[in-house]
Amino acid sequence: MEKQKITVNVAGRPYTLVSSDPPDHVRRVADYVDRKLSETGTITHLPSAQAAVLTCLNLADELLKAQDENTFLRRQMQKKDDD
Repeated sequence: MEKQKITVNVAGRPYTLVSSDPPDHVRRVADYVDRKLSETGTITHLPSAQAAVLTCLNLADELLKAQDENTFLRRQMQKKDDD
């Protein structure tokens, strides 16, 4: 797919992104990040820069756990196929 520009809003600010992903996907990602930033800010009452870093750490944690689970499930499937 050809790269295209799409403007999204995160934390009340517009960001113009260039992506080869479908616009709906880019919006979904931006909405997710925006929601997570908002949740972190509401829960912690930290300044926005600190809330952003904490949100990044939480998102990285989610990603790594999902990758670990994916790896585990692939190994389970491979084991099953080998049996």
